[in-house]
Amino acid sequence: MGYQVLARKYRPQRFADVVGQDHVTVTLMNALTQGRIAHGYIFSGHRGIGKTTIARIVAMALNCRNAIGSAERPTAEPCQVCDSCVEIRSGNAVDVIEIDAATNRGIDEIRELRDAARYRPARDKFKIYILDEAHQITDAAFNALLKTLEEPPDHIVFMMATTQPEDIPQTVRSRCQHFSFHAVKLVDILAQLHGIAEQEGVQADEAALSLLAEAGDGSMRDALSIMDQAIASAPLEDGRPRLDAVQVRELMGTVPNAVFEKIFEAVNDNRSAEVMTVANQLLDAGNSPVQLARQCVRYLRNCLVAKVAGISANGDEQSGAATELLQISPDEQRRAARTGALFGEEELARFLQVMLRTFDELGYRQEQRFHFELGLLKLVHLRRLLPVEELLSQMPVPGGSGQSRQRTAATVPAPATTAPLRSAASTATAPAPTKPVFSPFESRKRFDEALPVAQPPASKTEPRAPASVPAPPVPAPTPPPVKAAEPAPVAIPEPVVETTPEPEAPAASPVAISQPTASHSPDELQRIATDALMNAKSQGSAADALADAEWTIENGEIRVQTELSKTMLPMVINPEADKIVRAALRTSGAGTLKLVLLPGSAAAAAAKKPKAARTGSVQAKALEHPVVQQAQKLFDAEIRNVIDLRDNN
Repeated sequence: MGYQVLARKYRPQRFADVVGQDHVTVTLMNALTQGRIAHGYIFSGHRGIGKTTIARIVAMALNCRNAIGSAERPTAEPCQVCDSCVEIRSGNAVDVIEIDAATNRGIDEIRELRDAARYRPARDKFKIYILDEAHQITDAAFNALLKTLEEPPDHIVFMMATTQPEDIPQTVRSRCQHFSFHAVKLVDILAQLHGIAEQEGVQADEAALSLLAEAGDGSMRDALSIMDQAIASAPLEDGRPRLDAVQVRELMGTVPNAVFEKIFEAVNDNRSAEVMTVANQLLDAGNSPVQLARQCVRYLRNCLVAKVAGISANGDEQSGAATELLQISPDEQRRAARTGALFGEEELARFLQVMLRTFDELGYRQEQRFHFELGLLKLVHLRRLLPVEELLSQMPVPGGSGQSRQRTAATVPAPATTAPLRSAASTATAPAPTKPVFSPFESRKRFDEALPVAQPPASKTEPRAPASVPAPPVPAPTPPPVKAAEPAPVAIPEPVVETTPEPEAPAASPVAISQPTASHSPDELQRIATDALMNAKSQGSAADALADAEWTIENGEIRVQTELSKTMLPMVINPEADKIVRAALRTSGAGTLKLVLLPGSAAAAAAKKPKAARTGSVQAKALEHPVVQQAQKLFDAEIRNVIDLRDNN
């Protein structure tokens, strides 16, 4: 027999030989011991972690000719010596059919399988079907297999191995027992590599085996494949292959993580030139930008996990949760911890995000070298950013000068003893705080409290007086305009907009509201508003609505009770019509009166008596038409709404 690769040569043949899947092997051995054999199993998980291997071991255990508890087979493990175990191990068993579902994925192949499943096994106890890469089977083929999975013959066992269990229909998964395999831990892979190196007579450094275990990335088969390749390329010492870390790195095309540690030290010190120099050396040595970016991403991830897990950089042995989170060698753990100690968690997270984006962009960029260098420069630039909290902490507290200090002095009594103020020189030389002295949300609260309260508009010819102090009598001559010392008030929008009129005389109080006079009668204001709407284009409906409304003046408000519903009111009296009405009222001198438009109810509109049509309106012209007058006489009709369809142009 020719050479057999390590992954096949050291393939487990017993449940005890499987590494890192104790939750699966223990459950299956208990099921075999108790005779609780299911008719369908799904084995899912990472590549190269033993899914198909365990399926073959289960097949040997089911068809082993020695009973469990006998001298030849004391446990549920297969005996490895009977004819069935030997044939299954060599792949020649008639009743164990292993199918590559990636090739035989159609409905025709599954129909043949279903028809053959009806016949009893030729010699063994069970007829077992192992479907590798089962997620490749089409939905139609799975549907053809459903009936057999739901009501299988007593001699049939299906075992499906897949890396994508979510692609298997739920109807199939619900009919099988699902075992989810775990990625093999680094320590388990490392122990397995040590044992294989001793059996193969290979001299291997601890660092070299750690690199091989890390390269496996949780897959035992990947680690063995890389180890097989490394042994083939290793130099011989005393007739035995010699594995070292440098040779393994050259084989895998990676660089030492010490290079990335040096890069991030330069990033921490804001040395862009050194970062670019190291990157240039790596690229000139023939390393791929994609491979460098991938390794940088993995190193940053290790640094972030070391920072979160609190791994020490002083050489202490790590154990427990820290080792579980960071599946790398102890030396690399300490290296990642040293780099992570230079930055905060937020900075490491931003670095990782930038390098992940750079790694994605390298896949479809022409100049990969430039994009990799740009990604490293972004790390230096990110280091220069300041937190928003630090910037907010250096800002002066709003309301600490000018009028705000005067208000504070007027409302809060001064203490008996006052501390001396800090001199300007000491203030200028004081170092800026490195951490925020208060929360940014507290700063926002103080800023909102320091804003001036909006007051009613005051006269343009005199400054605003405090609301709590009565204004003195104003003399007849108008004083010259004085600029207000305080900032412009921040007006808060209200549901009803209040117009600001031009003052006709000096006001006795800044909150005074002009009272209705003879020129401010409701009928006169109604006429002004409707005429303004009639003079405008396409506002006839709004003019009719206001003409039919009830206008009253109460408590400084013009209350317009319309007959329109709450939904129709903003549609008929649109913003343009509202603007025209308010401008007309402001021109007439009634601008200080607040205009309030009220919707009407259906019952009130029905009970309302018809009003006389306004002279010159569309309704008045309709009433003058002889046809309308004749209809009123014949049918005792009443005109409610008039729509003007004439061309206004």
